[in-house]
Amino acid sequence: MDIHRTDNGRKGKFFIEKDGEEAAEMTYTMAGDTRMIIDHTGVEYVLRGTGAGKRLVEAGVEYARENSLTVLPLCPFAKAIIDKTPEFQDVLK
Repeated sequence: MDIHRTDNGRKGKFFIEKDGEEAAEMTYTMAGDTRMIIDHTGVEYVLRGTGAGKRLVEAGVEYARENSLTVLPLCPFAKAIIDKTPEFQDVLK
């Protein structure tokens, strides 16, 4: 599963394609220059149970680290994954 990212400056998403179609996404909005708000994670039926959602959250966390961003996980799924994964919590400040 390759994870892709699109960004238009203030809003963006990480996504996974299956058979040429977008099958999972995690969207975010930038709040200023230093905070990324994760606002939605969705996984289509074809990828449910594969860990796709967690991989998207992980990609978001890695992106935040690489760009010195803090993360505010408003999406309940992303918040649950970050709360359950101690190694992701450094981006929460």
